[in-house]
Amino acid sequence: MMPSESDSMMVKRKEMAGLELEGSRRSKKKKQGGTPRPACSWVHFSREFIKEYSASHPESSGLKVATRAASDAWKVMTLEEKSKYTKRAREVWDDYLSSAPAREPKPRKQANLVTRCSPGRLVNVLKHFTVDQKEAVKSMGFGSLLDLKCRTLRRSLCLWLLERFNTIRRSLEICGERIPLYPHDVELVMGLPATGKDVVNSGPDDLVTELRQKYNASNRGISVRFLEERLGQPEAGDDFKRAFLLYVLGTLLCPTARLDVSPSFLHILTDMDCIHEYNWAKFLLDRLVREVSRFRQGKQRAVGGCLLFLQIFYYECVAIGGTCEPGPVVVPCLSLWTEEAISEREKQEKELGGYGCGEVICKERGLGLGLLHDRDHTDVLPLREVAVRVNRGTLVRQDENLENVPFAYKNENTPPVRIDNYTTYKTPLDYTTPYTSQSTCPILNCNFTGLFHELSDHFTNKHWDSGRRFQYNSPLPVSLGMDETFLVLQAEDDGALFLLNKGTENIGHTVMVTCIGPSNSNERFHYCVVSERGSSSSSLRLKSYTQTLPGRVEGIPPADFLLVPFGYLNSSGELNLEVCIWNSSDLGEV
Repeated sequence: MMPSESDSMMVKRKEMAGLELEGSRRSKKKKQGGTPRPACSWVHFSREFIKEYSASHPESSGLKVATRAASDAWKVMTLEEKSKYTKRAREVWDDYLSSAPAREPKPRKQANLVTRCSPGRLVNVLKHFTVDQKEAVKSMGFGSLLDLKCRTLRRSLCLWLLERFNTIRRSLEICGERIPLYPHDVELVMGLPATGKDVVNSGPDDLVTELRQKYNASNRGISVRFLEERLGQPEAGDDFKRAFLLYVLGTLLCPTARLDVSPSFLHILTDMDCIHEYNWAKFLLDRLVREVSRFRQGKQRAVGGCLLFLQIFYYECVAIGGTCEPGPVVVPCLSLWTEEAISEREKQEKELGGYGCGEVICKERGLGLGLLHDRDHTDVLPLREVAVRVNRGTLVRQDENLENVPFAYKNENTPPVRIDNYTTYKTPLDYTTPYTSQSTCPILNCNFTGLFHELSDHFTNKHWDSGRRFQYNSPLPVSLGMDETFLVLQAEDDGALFLLNKGTENIGHTVMVTCIGPSNSNERFHYCVVSERGSSSSSLRLKSYTQTLPGRVEGIPPADFLLVPFGYLNSSGELNLEVCIWNSSDLGEV
């Protein structure tokens, strides 16, 4: 049955009405503001094709048939045939980008803080521990957590602190001041040890295959509820210790963005006898910086890391309601901050107008300063009234009478060293001692000591992958990460060992090169260090002679160094340098 003329007219009227409706919608969009986005290559082709098709097919029933014909033709076209329209669309798009005004960014709504750090969950588990289980926790070095009284995070405060957390410099920029964060601060706040071996949570999968099966570890992680069931049993042996360590890392100290506990922590459990020997404070701080960086990069919705540390650190560092005199500080600080104390503090913050209205007293409280093992230059510690740790229980002002106070430190035969009103128990390197030909290995946790040539052979055989080999009088590009304080350089010609040392100051990093060898050596090395700022033409350069030291030491004697501002670091916080070393005996005086 053929359609009548009246039916054809009706179809055309509907199509025209549809075109008018679409045209009105487009005009509304134009009136609402904004330049319309340019068309793609298919649209350019279809417009041209439909125009020609309608002219050559007057019997066509409408736009729908012509569009379908254009689609069929486009599908069989080759890339060369389409290139004409692709080029046209690209030209229009380039004109659009060059002429269109920049879009104003939409105001970002402050989202609710999503975090897996849950101190209240840990408190609920701890209150059911038996005496033996508490002793097991203390034996691992986590006894301070048994005094945890804070159950909830103040999320508004944590969001405020995260906005002011500089992950590159590892500092909080609050109240008009920059407060650096050190592992020592984690020790004072959380009670975790800030000395010892670095925590390594990686390794071959076959080493933890049995543990993965034991704790039902999947690709997503280890179930928190499963660990809570394990901790609810009265057993207090190694199985309990492993479950507790996984639980406390996943819920408080080092939580990730996921609901479950990261299976990478299983590598820490392979040797339970060494758990108390690790530097847990440094591990907590490293993970916090890593998780906050990932959150800011948009790689995860939730914020990982121990936000409770940031919260209590703020309470301890900022005084409100008038200037507070620095008094004795209870260590760890988390034992004093109950729910009632935090609620009262939050009430005072609101009355003063919000966070950041107080006075920074971190130096008086012994926070944000670091210890000798946290810094590379002990002669520039910005200390005013720093406290001495006593029995790992209280911090006592330096001007108090300490004659009858029993100090607790590892070596009781080591006298205290006083630096700028600061007392700490650490043996310094005496540069006035008689010459010794013995040199020590610069690698951490390696106790090798021997003659210079023996040390060179030892490093070549045992630590060949821990340094960089170089040629004299040849520039060598190197990078130092945020946590790297030195890099070992070994000459290919004679096996000589050098240290590229990196320190941290308030405005940047200090860089210098030292030589490992006998201190009375007459052989001198000249070196040059260059740091460039990204792709700009700005650069910093230092030319100097190396000092010869028996190994890697803390508190290097006064020497020339290059001060590289933080602005020279790359986006990952790495310091890129170019180092050139040559033997000055071959060149004469420079």
